[in-house]
Amino acid sequence: MVQSATRPDSDALDAVFAALSDSTRRAVLEALGERSLSVTELAEPHDMSLTGFMKHLRVLEDAGLISRTKEGRIVRCELSPRPMQEAAVWLSRYEKFWTGRLDALARFLYHQEETEWRTLPPAAQSAPRSPSGGTSGSRPTRSGARGPTRKR
Repeated sequence: MVQSATRPDSDALDAVFAALSDSTRRAVLEALGERSLSVTELAEPHDMSLTGFMKHLRVLEDAGLISRTKEGRIVRCELSPRPMQEAAVWLSRYEKFWTGRLDALARFLYHQEETEWRTLPPAAQSAPRSPSGGTSGSRPTRSGARGPTRKR
């Protein structure tokens, strides 16, 4: 299957969204958004073993969201923005779709409310409307007969 230059392939997009599904990995990306950091600096705020944390880094690297470089004994990580940009482009198509749908729904509901309001009799138009739309029975005006008393 041939992919266009503007459309990311499905496997790459799946890997990006899978990587973003974990809060630890999102926190790593957020930290790397400011500057490149060493693995030790990245792992420090997370309460897990270094081995467990390295698995998170591997998922991010496999998705193309980060790159690692080694400087002597220190491994540094840097954010790679391209896969996020491709995911944002993919999401923006659906944002446009849902924005259009929600705007149409809002227009429809506004029209329904205006039409309903105009068809009510004049007395009902000036009366305050209950937000629940339900009705309740009126209270009795007098109390009933006295009930039986208990003998002592």
